[in-house]
Amino acid sequence: MTAADVWLPIPPEEIEDLPEGPRYRFWDGGEEFPADPADCAFYVVPYMKPSGIGTRPLSRMTSVRVVQTLSAGIDHVEPGLKDLPPGVRLCNARGVHEASTAELTLALILASLRGIPDFVRAQERGEWLGGFRPALADRTVLIVGYGSIGAAIEDRLAPFELARVARVARSARTTERGPVHPLTELPSLLPEADVVVLSTPLTEATRHLVDAGFLSRMKDGALLVNVARGGVVDTKALLTELESGRITAALDVTDPEPLPAGHPLWRAPGVLITPHVGGPTSAFLPRAKRLLVDQLRRFLNHEELRSVILVTGADTP
Repeated sequence: MTAADVWLPIPPEEIEDLPEGPRYRFWDGGEEFPADPADCAFYVVPYMKPSGIGTRPLSRMTSVRVVQTLSAGIDHVEPGLKDLPPGVRLCNARGVHEASTAELTLALILASLRGIPDFVRAQERGEWLGGFRPALADRTVLIVGYGSIGAAIEDRLAPFELARVARVARSARTTERGPVHPLTELPSLLPEADVVVLSTPLTEATRHLVDAGFLSRMKDGALLVNVARGGVVDTKALLTELESGRITAALDVTDPEPLPAGHPLWRAPGVLITPHVGGPTSAFLPRAKRLLVDQLRRFLNHEELRSVILVTGADTP
C-alpha cells in the first residue's frame, strides 16, 4: 500500500501483538493531528467523543482504505462518509460491546422492575420501604434489534424463568433459540410484551421507530428499555406516556444527548436514566485491542475484514 499510517485511539505500545509494517500514530481526538491525514491507510475512530470529532480528519484522508469504529453503531461517522474516496470499507466493533451492553440491559430491567431507585432514595431518607414488586420471572420480553447485542441480551435472560422471549429484526430468520420476526410484525407483538428492549442500530428506518403509535400498543405497566440510540425513540411521545403513568422506561441513551439539565425526562415518573454507559466498562479495552490486532492482520494480509457495514461508493450516495 502507498499510504502506510495507521491511526489508533489507543497508544500502540499498549496493544500487544500489533503486526509490523505500518507506522502507528496515536490520535484520540486532540486538536493536533499526529501526522498528515493523507498518509493514513487505516483509521480507527476515537471512542466516545463529542459529535464531529471522529469525522474531522476524514475529508483529508485521501488514501484511507478502512475506517474502523470502536462502537456498534456507525451513525456518528456517517456524516463524514461523503468526503471519503470510493472503495473505503467501514467496519463496526461487533464483538466488543456485547458483554457490557447486555450486562447493563439486565441491570436496567431488574433495577426498574424491583424498584431499586426507590430503595436508594429511601435509604438516603433512612426509610424502610417494603412492599411487593414485579419479578422478571414469568414475564415476556420483546427484543427489538436482534443482532449480536440482542442475542447477548437473550443469553443473559435465559436463567430468569421467562414466559417468552420474542425477537424482532429488519427481516425474518430462524435462530437456535427460535424465530426472529420482521419489523412488520411489531404491532402484533407489542401488546404481549411486559418488557420491550431496544437494541437496534439508528438508521433512517429506525429513527423514531418508537413513536406514539408504537408506545400506544405497549401493554399497561410495560417497561421500555433503550440501550440502542436515543433517536430510535420519539422523546415527546415517550414523555406523554411516562407522565400518564401507563408505562415505565429505563434509558441508557436519550434524545437529546447528553440530556441537558432541566429536561423533563429527568423528572418524568417511572424513568431510570443512565448516561450512555452500556459500552465503557473494564470489558471494553481487552476486546477492542483484540479486534484491532485481528483487523489489522487481515488488512495487511489482504484477507477479508470482519464486520464490514458498507463500502463507500457502493453503499453510499
